[in-house]
Amino acid sequence: MIEALVAAVALGLLGHVLLTLWLMTYTWNHPERMAATRGPRCFRAPELGFTVLLPARDEEAVIAETVRKVAAVRYPSGLLEVRVICHADDESTIDAARAATAGCELVNVSVETFGGTPVNKPRGLNVGLAVSENEVVCVFDAEDDIHPDIFNVVNTVMLDEQVPVVQGGVQLVNMLDRWFSIHNCLEYYFWYKSRLHFHAGVGMIPLGGNTIFLRRGLVERVGGWDDRCLTEDADIGMRISALGVPIRVAYDQEWATREETPVTVGALVRQRTRWHQGFLQVLGKADWRRVPGWRRRALALFTFAQPLIDAAVMCTLPLAIVGPFFGGPFLHRPPVYVALLSFAPLYGLLLQMVTHMVGARMFARDFGLKLPATTLCRFPLTHLLYQFLLGAAAVRAVARHLYRRTDWEKTEHVGAHRSQTVPVCQAPGPAVEGPADVPIPSLPSAASPRLESDA
Repeated sequence: MIEALVAAVALGLLGHVLLTLWLMTYTWNHPERMAATRGPRCFRAPELGFTVLLPARDEEAVIAETVRKVAAVRYPSGLLEVRVICHADDESTIDAARAATAGCELVNVSVETFGGTPVNKPRGLNVGLAVSENEVVCVFDAEDDIHPDIFNVVNTVMLDEQVPVVQGGVQLVNMLDRWFSIHNCLEYYFWYKSRLHFHAGVGMIPLGGNTIFLRRGLVERVGGWDDRCLTEDADIGMRISALGVPIRVAYDQEWATREETPVTVGALVRQRTRWHQGFLQVLGKADWRRVPGWRRRALALFTFAQPLIDAAVMCTLPLAIVGPFFGGPFLHRPPVYVALLSFAPLYGLLLQMVTHMVGARMFARDFGLKLPATTLCRFPLTHLLYQFLLGAAAVRAVARHLYRRTDWEKTEHVGAHRSQTVPVCQAPGPAVEGPADVPIPSLPSAASPRLESDA
């Protein structure tokens, strides 16, 4: 009986690892999938009006530059409105935001404040939604470096493809700052470049935290953002998916919003704890059960139950390591074939690690970065340590969820992605207003001078 249980668990975990690996490389399997992920090759004339929501909490170090980035976009000012949203007690961020908005060229920009609780990002988004009016609502984080043509991209996609939701690309870029930074960057790379496209294709997608564009009527239809949910982005994506609404994911390194990795190991664990716990909240709300089609519901269950799987693996890891070698009153010594089978998930993990190493080379190439040989040499060790941190965050998330601790653990931002000597893709010239489509001049490679997310 014990042998059968060990074998079943091992095979189940192996299947889980292989499915995750397949999702990571979904768009690489077929050239047409990779082509479908890209943005438009020519722009339509600006037509849609955009509301930019910038929720900010303790972001005085980065918010001013973000406002300037938004003000510098190549899109008619009359079709943009910007709302920076802060809690009333965050005076330093409010002062920095007001100074930045006072000096920018946008005609419809303001700093909005709110009081009371909860003090978190979704509450700020709902406040901003109530004091704005443009047709398309978009969310950026306080530290985001957005591309000057991002609104031209989304205007074109929404009009040409008649989709009410567009998820743009988000990419961490400061991959060499800390030992875990490269792995953090690769997570975003595989998530936005591949896995989200599968989710969008099947009609069940947990949206990202920023660079999302939604028709106002749709946001109002689903009731806005849940200000008690720690992953308000995934939650609203789930409720939209339950309506059967098509969602377009557009990932181009030329247009991707650039962000930074957490500044410390502790910050990374707290961030992932919040994300894991938010997924558990979405799982418990059960909106995923309303998604049409059992395959979509199974994918939702697989996605939002991930923290439980990670936490269970972490808790049984010591037993899994010593069990095949030692017997005793509490540890059953299995037959040799069962002991060998129990290592099957490890083989899948090693294959995943090799895929990440290949992905690191591709990521560095796409963004014009240099990948030192020393980083690749220590990659196996740091990869395993990184997986351990994610598992520890999952255990912490389950514990917090059981104890009903839902306070928002804020991730600190210092603008590390802005101090990098990372090339920045030079965008084409401004779109020309008029009835005809506007061709985009040939784009430089991502390796020449010029990108997700968390508040």
